[in-house]
Amino acid sequence: MAEPTPGRGRRSRFTKYGGGDPLAPPVDLREALDAIGEDVMAGYSPERAMRELLRQGTRDRTGLDELARRVAEKRREMLQRHGLDGTMEEVRRLLDEAVLAERKQLARDLDDDARFAEMRIGSLPPTPAAAVTELSDYDWRSSEGRQKYEEIKDLLGRELLDQRFAGMKQALENATDEDRAAVEAMMRDLGDLLEAHARGDDTDEQFRDFMAKHGDYFPEDPQSVEELVDSLAQRAAAAQRMMNSMSAEQRAELMELSQQAFGSPALMDQLSRIDGLLQGLRPGEDWGGSERFEGDQGMGLGDGTGVLQDIADLDALAEQLAQSHPGARMDDVDLDSLSRHLGDDAAVDARALADLEKALRDSGMLTRSADGSLRLSPKAMRELGKSLLRDVAGRLSTRGGQRDVRQAGAAGEQSGATRPWEFGDTEPWDTTRTMTNAITREVAAGRDPRHGLRLEIGDVEVTETEARTQAAVALLVDTSFSMAMDGRWVPMKRTALALHQLISSRFRGDHLQLVSFARYARTMDIETLTALDAEWDKGTNLHHALLLANRHFRRHPNAQPVLLVVTDGEPTSHLERGGEVFFDYPPHPKTLALAVQELDAAARLGAQTTFFRLGEDPGLARFVDSMARRADGRVVAPELGDLGAAVVGSYLGGRTGGQAAFGSYRDLFGDRGFWAG
Repeated sequence: MAEPTPGRGRRSRFTKYGGGDPLAPPVDLREALDAIGEDVMAGYSPERAMRELLRQGTRDRTGLDELARRVAEKRREMLQRHGLDGTMEEVRRLLDEAVLAERKQLARDLDDDARFAEMRIGSLPPTPAAAVTELSDYDWRSSEGRQKYEEIKDLLGRELLDQRFAGMKQALENATDEDRAAVEAMMRDLGDLLEAHARGDDTDEQFRDFMAKHGDYFPEDPQSVEELVDSLAQRAAAAQRMMNSMSAEQRAELMELSQQAFGSPALMDQLSRIDGLLQGLRPGEDWGGSERFEGDQGMGLGDGTGVLQDIADLDALAEQLAQSHPGARMDDVDLDSLSRHLGDDAAVDARALADLEKALRDSGMLTRSADGSLRLSPKAMRELGKSLLRDVAGRLSTRGGQRDVRQAGAAGEQSGATRPWEFGDTEPWDTTRTMTNAITREVAAGRDPRHGLRLEIGDVEVTETEARTQAAVALLVDTSFSMAMDGRWVPMKRTALALHQLISSRFRGDHLQLVSFARYARTMDIETLTALDAEWDKGTNLHHALLLANRHFRRHPNAQPVLLVVTDGEPTSHLERGGEVFFDYPPHPKTLALAVQELDAAARLGAQTTFFRLGEDPGLARFVDSMARRADGRVVAPELGDLGAAVVGSYLGGRTGGQAAFGSYRDLFGDRGFWAG
């Protein structure tokens, strides 16, 4: 990325690119917050809701579940494609070629020794390992046969080294005796270094000397003995898992063949020494695991070890993508490993999810409570409310006769007067008066405003508007278990949050009280209602809820009472005089009488009442219709997706003039049959 450099002219310097897709869309916190808010309202904790978002992904990015599925598919494909007998097949081929060349040569030789040799060649053991061992002291007559047999010993040595040191098989191809001696010296020095490290008396100088002499064998370029041990132990453990994955016959045959590597058992002795030291230094590696390879694509020892390392990498990625351990973060995901195994696109998606997680944590949308759990912050509640209100506005704007909610709550008609701005004012600025105040102040201070004008808070004046009617709003929401059981839980919460956002941002002079009612009723703030879990609680205590609503109306005697009731069931409980809850089903006459009594009290206070009936229960319909007629109110039977628009529309009508205002909302819902009374 280019950055300007101070000095003459416009130079640029370039810094290393940090990765990711430079054309990727920016993190969409609004989309993420909508998804998290929906899950929180469904009963998830914010932490779990964020994890669910990362698992499912976003509109533009693949989620963790899909990445984990692709990791599992890659692992399964590797096991189904590969087999473990690649080295044995190569030994068998070279052995057959060596024996065939020797037979041809012996057929041409007529001496008695040739006949004895033919008998020995003809009676070789059936297994390649035993045959190779049997021929270790054989005096080859065919130069081609001798060459093929030497290739077997060379192949075994290179494969065994490749198991522990990646790339050795290719590096030692056509190697000279000097090359093999250099490898043997490296292994002796490595064993000495590991032994010293195990005792705790190794030094940095010893490590530097080792790397100076043998660093070419370690292309990963470890910077310390600990890094060297890590890389060697991971590959040695993978080699051991490969051995564990073989059948008992395959293991026995390979161990027998290993003694012929480079024509001497010294190589296996050095490797065994190093393996034992590594296992003691890194006991936490998986030395005992195994895999079941089912394919017919045989692998050599080195390639098989590499595949086992890849499988270990995939297992680690699967654990990282699961994000299942406490304190898991997207930063735990190894993006380099993900890119290597699934491609750059997968790494870009994971990086985008990590950026999203970090943005959510850093944006102030999530806060940590006293008990250490995450919760939606007031800022997040406002943003979520804005989003829900935009959805309500969209639904209202598709029907005729409605008010634009985005403009709802603006001050009344302008009176022509202005006044200084005060905190909380939402009236428009008077630009002329504001600029005049700023110029006057600058001139009085001896400054020329033509050289730049800076506004201060004291300069700002707003246009005064006519006074508007305040409303005391009581939103009563049914929180009995049937609301959650029938899928009405989240729409109810979305409705409450949208109304809360509208009043707190557009009608700040109005007074909203949220009342939930199940077996009993209680007032609660929007954060508590949003996070409320569904509970099995028998009872629908409308009596208690109306009692709390009337108490709210009496606290605001100069405001227009607006009563909004969302319910899916008839009243089945009420408060007794001593405060106990009475429950009975079917509804007891006393329960109904007390609910009617409190509704009459609300009507005497002048409340504009609307019932929002959810569900098709005939008993509920009869009860709600009779209650609405008694209070001279209305009944709305919205579909769940339109509940928010219905409640907000009724609030806007009820606070601005009573029944006359409902005419436009008849048109609003009439075309879909929502108005039931």
